[in-house]
Amino acid sequence: MKNKIEFFRREYQMTQQELAERVNVSRQTIISLERGRYSPSIRLAYNIARVFNTTIEQVFIFDEEE
Repeated sequence: MKNKIEFFRREYQMTQQELAERVNVSRQTIISLERGRYSPSIRLAYNIARVFNTTIEQVFIFDEEE
């Protein structure tokens, strides 16, 4: 699943570690998410969107072909 996590993280001047701590996951999970290697649970997607004060749809791009 494609996403804009890195974009939002940089806009908020946040490191991968800081985001990981805010959503209670490892930095490695954030790295995997940013690279598109891992699709988050709905709860994690919601928590990430909340950190950036936006919606899940603004952070994650659903591609029906995947």
